[in-house]
Amino acid sequence: MEHPRFLFSGSLISFAVITATFACSNGQCKLGDECSSDADCQTGLSCFSCSEAFDGLRCIRSTTTNQFEFMNSLPFNRYAYLTTHNSFANEVEPLHTGIRLTFLNQEDNVTQQLNNGVRALMLDTYDFKGDIWLCHSFGGRCHDYTAFWLAIDTLKEVEAFLSGNPSEIVTLFLEDYVETPNGLSKVFKDAGLMKYWFPVSSMPQNGQDWPLVKDMVASNQRFVVFTSAKSKQESEGIAYQWNYVVENHYGDVGEHPGECSNRGESAPLNDKTKSLVLINHFHSIAFKVMACEDNSASLISMLDTCYGRSGNRWANFVAVDYYKRSDGGGVFQAVDKLNGQLLCGCDDVHSCVPGSSSATCSATKDQ
Repeated sequence: MEHPRFLFSGSLISFAVITATFACSNGQCKLGDECSSDADCQTGLSCFSCSEAFDGLRCIRSTTTNQFEFMNSLPFNRYAYLTTHNSFANEVEPLHTGIRLTFLNQEDNVTQQLNNGVRALMLDTYDFKGDIWLCHSFGGRCHDYTAFWLAIDTLKEVEAFLSGNPSEIVTLFLEDYVETPNGLSKVFKDAGLMKYWFPVSSMPQNGQDWPLVKDMVASNQRFVVFTSAKSKQESEGIAYQWNYVVENHYGDVGEHPGECSNRGESAPLNDKTKSLVLINHFHSIAFKVMACEDNSASLISMLDTCYGRSGNRWANFVAVDYYKRSDGGGVFQAVDKLNGQLLCGCDDVHSCVPGSSSATCSATKDQ
């Protein structure tokens, strides 16, 4: 009779230990609480590790704040958008060429990224196997072992998101190596995206404001595309990125604390004839463990530095690897700060008065 009692007692001890270790579960765990799985965390949080900041697993932010819910009456360039670097190079999609020997940059597929609040995607496009593929390169070319999948498959994910979310705007930044005449235009058309196309003719020149977000939504011009290939603006009507955007150095070159300078193709960051500012914050080769640290305090510091270097302009796009990895608020907190500054001059978009178009902050947040 004592033996079953011992087992029962042991079960109580084990339960007590678990209860002490994980004081919350079933969707009740808050930001920073210890957790064992995503199911433990509140909505908008995920259960991740960050060995640089804490032991074990904790609930951290994994979705953005919808800045348009605070106000959508400002120009497109008066908002900030979470951007994923090499959005296509993720862990979810299966192999399409039988082999892949290249690095990854994200955990989620593009649909998951968009559902979590990512609003700008960086895609590398190549001619490959008689079609347009998303690919890393080796020697400037796409190979079976660096290829991911057909561009149209990812573009159809974007189309499905825009169709299902009629108040949202998605931006693409294309590192464009496609040489097939009108190859990109065809794949956009075949993916059903032309009905959302924001035309080059409507893009502002000489630092003027972009159209109001509410007007872009009303006219259904909710798909903004930039290419790195200058000739495509004239030949296919796809905007040449650096006619409209300034951008800092990417990769290790751009990761020096206290520094923020333009990449070679871009005008200087303080060139205010370009209305949009893109800030990269990632290493040349992505590692999940490094992304946790990169997407935390150092990201906020980089954005502050680049604000000064950009002529006192906050970033509109902030591009990162492994966007959900951080020690807490991560890139989501960073984008909240950017939108707070852009919308109402506050350090958090939640301090902006919902529905207001004036530069006012919520008194309760600033007390």
